[in-house]
Parts: sequence; structure tokens; C-alpha cells
Amino acid sequence: MPVPPISDLNDRARDVFRVVVESYLHTGAPTGSRTIAQRSGLNLSPASIRNVMQDLEELGLIAAPHTSAGRLPTESGLRLFVDGMMQALEPNAEERSAIERQVTQPGPVEAALAATTAALSGLSACAGLVMVPKRELVLRQMSFVPLSQDKALAVLVSEEGAVENRVIDLAHGVDPSVLVQAGNYMTAMLSGLTLSEAREKIGREIGEERAMLDDAARTLIERGLAVWSEDGDRRPVLIVRGQGRLIDAADAVQLQRITELLDDLEGKQEIAELLDSASAGDATRIFIGAENKLFSLSGSSVIAKPFRGLDGRVVGVVGVIGPTRLNYARVVPMVDFTAATLARLVGRGA
Repeated sequence: MPVPPISDLNDRARDVFRVVVESYLHTGAPTGSRTIAQRSGLNLSPASIRNVMQDLEELGLIAAPHTSAGRLPTESGLRLFVDGMMQALEPNAEERSAIERQVTQPGPVEAALAATTAALSGLSACAGLVMVPKRELVLRQMSFVPLSQDKALAVLVSEEGAVENRVIDLAHGVDPSVLVQAGNYMTAMLSGLTLSEAREKIGREIGEERAMLDDAARTLIERGLAVWSEDGDRRPVLIVRGQGRLIDAADAVQLQRITELLDDLEGKQEIAELLDSASAGDATRIFIGAENKLFSLSGSSVIAKPFRGLDGRVVGVVGVIGPTRLNYARVVPMVDFTAATLARLVGRGA
């Protein structure tokens, strides 16, 4: 059933609907007509409220979890509330400071991304997510360490001081001096270049036969650079923090579903695709429950916001995943603020 526009609801229906939704978001429990009459201040009798709730149920905005129960908002009802009725609550000074502190700390950008995501998770009581393109390493030094007659360890040190190792195959009978020659050449010629720039330069030098290398060293250098290319320079990096909060928020019935969702998060592919879909445009995207197949069973929602670099291009997406009854009014602005903060981080590190 399509979600009716908010203009289709009269004032009385809007008031009752708002009470049902806000009570659910606060307690997770269904709300009955008598409770609404006693606590809402709407000055309506329980009978009048029941009539309004019946109309809202026919519109698909609320439903009874079982016979003689109160009413809960449906996912369609939550969508209508979030899009048309929610009043956002901006992060307070303490919350803003907690997020900004992670960005101002010295160190690699990836560490700041992880710390900021953890802070967002703690403040929102959800799992925090951030996805960015894998940044190309800038070479400072490269060397080859023999492991056996047919294996060597290619060691790359980036300008940021990060060290990565890859095992590569050696041609039979390669002299250890060739490993030293290849490492020295790469450090001298390729320092300060990204991996893609290094591959291009090596290809050009070898193609024009300007590289003063023998065939064994040339092959070793090409193979050493190739292992990072094969590892996927452009693969997105997905950081997830606070997964345990999903279990904390789950009741016993949902626990198995949440456990399955955590397994999906460990695989990361589907959640990465979801966040990638949120990178189109500037708006904050909210996925509620079955609106995305990944959350159709777990009863979860995702709030995601892209952030941009100095050139205006989208360079990442940040968000949270939590129960469908999360505090949207508080969490949506918090995700927006985190996205703006990460945009400054990316600009600083550019």
C-alpha cells in the first residue's frame, strides 16, 4: 500500500498518529486508546481515539501486533512520520565536541575515520558505519626480502609510515643481489608517487628501455607493483563500529535476526552496496526495515549521509544502523553533523 501524503490526514488523525509513533520510538510498546486519552492531552475520549486509530489502520499507518493490543506504527507509518512530521533535534555542544575531537587528532586519516565512527556509535546507541574509497598509497620505500628459493616478501612503506607486506613468487635461481637492486631502484625512482603513478612510470621506463635493469630485476619490480594492483586499489573501505549495540537493542524474538544481520555486516559487501547507493545526491538517506532487503528480517533502519572533498566530489558515506524505533529526530541531525565533520577531515588530509 502506498504511503498517503501527510495532507490526507486531518488534525485529529495527525495528533493521534504522532502520539502512537512517539510512544513507540520511546518505549517500543504498542499504545492503546485509553493511554492516549489519559496522557496525550488531546482532549479526546477513548471512543473517539479508537475511531481515529481504525482510520489510521485502514490507511496502513498503524497496526495491532496481536488481538486486543494497542497499536504500533507500520514501516509505512514510520516513513510518513520521518518524511513529513519529525522535528529534528540538533546535536548539543557536548555531542558535537565528542565527534570533532576524533577529527582533530594527529595520525592517519583511516584511524580518525574509525574513531569518529566509534564516537557516532556511542552517541547514537547504534552501530556506526563509514565507507570511503581505498586511498592509494604514496610510496616512500620498497624492498624485497628473500623467504625461500622461489618466494620473497615485498615490503612497501608509505609516506604516512604505513607498512604493507605481500608474498610474491620468484623466478627460479634469482640471485639475492637482484632483490637488493630492485628495491634500491624502486625507492630511488618511485618515491613520492602513488602506486598507479609508479606503475605508469615503470611501464614507460621499461617500454623506452631507459631502466638500467636486467631482466630478473625488471620482472621483480613489475611483479612487486602488481600485487598491490591485484589487491584492489579502488576497493571501498568499510569501517563498522559498535555492532554489539544492535544486540543490546534487540529483544529475544529479534536476537536471531540481529545475529544474522551481524554476519552480513562482517561480509560487508551488501552494506557497502547500500551505502554506495546513498552517495547519490546530497540528502540524508533513511532506509526503514523492509525498504531494503538486507534489513527485511532484522527490523533495522539505516541513516546515511554522503560527504564531499574540497573538489566537491563525494568521497565517502557515513551513517548508523539501528532498530526501526531509533530516535530519528536526534540521530538524523547527528549523522548530518558527522558527515560535515568528516568532510573537513578529508579536506585537511588532501
